[in-house]
Amino acid sequence: MKLFKDLRDGYVKWHANKLRIPAFDTSPAVRKHVVFSGKVQKVGFRLELFTIAQRLELTGWVKNREDGRVEAELQREEAKVDFLIEAMQSLKRASVDACEVTDVPLNGTNEELTIVRQEV
Repeated sequence: MKLFKDLRDGYVKWHANKLRIPAFDTSPAVRKHVVFSGKVQKVGFRLELFTIAQRLELTGWVKNREDGRVEAELQREEAKVDFLIEAMQSLKRASVDACEVTDVPLNGTNEELTIVRQEV
């Protein structure tokens, strides 16, 4: 089973690194809380979101929820955050049925982007 997960993860990273990132105009910093619903777990969705967010130099976190959704808080320039949210909704491997986006206060600390792992 680990072999299949490793193969999938390799494909997900390759796919995420293949995405063309446009040049962005300067935009204000924002922090958005996002919850993706649909077929978003066990398809590499969280890893793809993380990989693209790293390329965009976003900060925050992403995690799987027990209810089958994927939740994230993303911070940096608004244009980059919005680009990532739109890119994740257009994945062919996943099926995003709904995306709830809420503005939240900026986090003033120098945080990194992290994947929050569930306790087993």
